[in-house]
Amino acid sequence: MTLVVIATSLWWSGAATPHIRWEINDLFVNADLDENGFLSTDMHIAVENEGLVPFTLTGISVEIPGFRLMPVDEAYDETTSVTVGSGDTEILRRQLAITDCAAVPHEPQPIRFTYRTWMYSETEEVTWGSWHLTAASGEQVPVAWQRGLAGKVCSEAVSSEWF
Repeated sequence: MTLVVIATSLWWSGAATPHIRWEINDLFVNADLDENGFLSTDMHIAVENEGLVPFTLTGISVEIPGFRLMPVDEAYDETTSVTVGSGDTEILRRQLAITDCAAVPHEPQPIRFTYRTWMYSETEEVTWGSWHLTAASGEQVPVAWQRGLAGKVCSEAVSSEWF
């Protein structure tokens, strides 16, 4: 009974719930074009546990027009799950297909993460902050994260410097 009271107290105080920070690392974003003209990029997602309770990330899904999250490929160090301890950061690598550069929405869109702790499983939608693109004037212009990602990858795919 004491254990239940302690667990409930920790739960309601927020000490037993994970405090998760998700972030895509755009430094490693580049265009990959296979022999069939299939355009994709690697997403390196930093998953940081700012809480006291470890959690296991069990799934990611993307429902954004113009994007398709590819199935996990263990040959490329992709995994279906990763456990993040208290105060730790893990990097998750996933391949994202860009099926239609023009169809990617201009309004920020969420990515859905599923995780579990010792007490429960939860799904959380995360919308990353703005990216910045350089306008013709040289000014930095904020854009929705998915639009910035698609713009960078699609531009790189047709750039003469890329070939």
